[in-house]
Amino acid sequence: MRTFFTLLFICNFFWASAQEDFLALQYFNDGEFDKAVVFYEKLSKNNPRRLDYAENLVACYQQLERYEEAELFLEGKINKNAKAVNFIIDLGYNFSLQNKGEKAEYQYNKAIKYLNKNPNYGPQIGAKFQKYNLLDKAVLSYKTTMELNPALNYNYQLAKIYGEQGKIEEMYNAFFNLLIEGKTSKSTVLRNLDAFITEEPTNSNNLILKKILLKSAQRNPDVLWNDLLSWLYVKQKQYDSAFRQEKAIFKRTEGNSVSRLQQLGILAYDNDAIFLAEEVFNFIISETNESNSKLESELKLIEIRLKNEDEKGYSDVEKKYQNLLEVYGYKRTTIALQIAYANFLTFKKDTPVPAIQILKNSLELPLNPREAAFVKLALGDILVYDKKFNEALIYFSQIQQKLKNDVVGQNARYKVAQTSFYKGDFNWALTQLKVLRSSTSQLIANDAMQLSLLISDNILEDSTQTALKKYARADLLAYQNKKKEAITLLNDILENHKGEKIEDEALLKQGQFLEQLKEYEKAIFNYQKIIEFYGQGILADDAHYALGMLYENKLNKPQKAKEHFEKIIYNYQDSYYAPTARKHFRRLRGDAIN
Repeated sequence: MRTFFTLLFICNFFWASAQEDFLALQYFNDGEFDKAVVFYEKLSKNNPRRLDYAENLVACYQQLERYEEAELFLEGKINKNAKAVNFIIDLGYNFSLQNKGEKAEYQYNKAIKYLNKNPNYGPQIGAKFQKYNLLDKAVLSYKTTMELNPALNYNYQLAKIYGEQGKIEEMYNAFFNLLIEGKTSKSTVLRNLDAFITEEPTNSNNLILKKILLKSAQRNPDVLWNDLLSWLYVKQKQYDSAFRQEKAIFKRTEGNSVSRLQQLGILAYDNDAIFLAEEVFNFIISETNESNSKLESELKLIEIRLKNEDEKGYSDVEKKYQNLLEVYGYKRTTIALQIAYANFLTFKKDTPVPAIQILKNSLELPLNPREAAFVKLALGDILVYDKKFNEALIYFSQIQQKLKNDVVGQNARYKVAQTSFYKGDFNWALTQLKVLRSSTSQLIANDAMQLSLLISDNILEDSTQTALKKYARADLLAYQNKKKEAITLLNDILENHKGEKIEDEALLKQGQFLEQLKEYEKAIFNYQKIIEFYGQGILADDAHYALGMLYENKLNKPQKAKEHFEKIIYNYQDSYYAPTARKHFRRLRGDAIN
């Protein structure tokens, strides 16, 4: 019985202590120091070895300006434990809060001198100085520690402090020393440097980094410096300079891999550096013996050509695809070629029938589930183009069932919803879209949200759903590259369904199609009409963003672009476009962009 009561007493004691710990921290975090101090006095007394209780008690005293009590407490700790150097620095900081500079300095120097007795206290002393933003003393502590014990390395801490102090060159050198010595990874270094580098090549931080890297490359021609220079040039969007570095890396590594070159080519292409992208892919084709890499580069070159090719050149492109198929064959490793050729036949030549047969034949190959999914996605898209909706839905549903928790499966579910929308089965489309609104892919989730709102806002307004069906047909026409017909059908909606909820959707969609046809003034009229008549609606931010991008990228009117991005930043703070609009606005204003 006595044992039972003893155990009960112990349990109650620990429970009460845990409650006090919780309340103390909650009051402390809420800034209620007068309440927190009561608990921390008791907790610190009962748990003299708990450093966090002692530090929080001192912080409470200081916040309440009870400096003498903090001093007595700290002196007591120091007298009981001569090794408690962290409390020596705390005592110094307590003096500095009272403007007792000499006394504070004495304590700080006392802590630093302690390193001569035991340099292993370096990180503890340095971290405490960092806590109080005494960065020069933190640097001195770490440097002294490394001098006393060369086996210890605190260059990472020093690099971080140099960055805080604005000593950029010292920071770069500290990080690179770590990298050379194998004390950290390249990804860690680049992640830290990223905060100091901008897209502007003339930025002072960029220039310092470039100077250090070039000098290092001259002193020690290691591939590491080419790698870092390439990273810097990519950040500055100087893809031609990055290409020179990547070629040097390729030659020095004896052409082991072209994956870096492929990434650079894709990046250049995505950022409209088309000529450089072509140069990169041609270099890969001429230099590598990897058939897959060669084929990928050939396909990217065709994609680049098709970007500006008109129908007159399609026969040459088709011959190119056929030649590639003769060289590489119809097999599992050329699925990307088969899909690209099928898409070309459908979306460029308007001949979906042979394209469908090509991909059905591809499904007969020994594909794994993901490879089969990619073929079925492409096949489904072509069947939708050919208005064979039910057959397309079968393929999309198969992917959805096979890869339920995969982004590919979620993409297939979205295509089920989109196909159902084209088909006029709005209720089934909504059912699919509700699931996708929580998709792990932000892009899919956003697209699902927009299509869901379009349907739900308009499905009940008209029992016959006439306007919504016209809109769906117009969207399908655009999907089939029949944008002029789509614009005409949207005009029908704008003329015959005035005042209905779908009007702003029709204006936005028509504006997007007009923009794609380079009828910019007409597109601007549509976007401005949305802002004028539907300024409080859900598409107003879309219209502002479309105008901002149009003025910036197509019409070269940065001031007008800036005005629209600014509207999103201040008037539509919850907009999906807000982060991107902020970045564009800052760039147009002349800010340095990381």
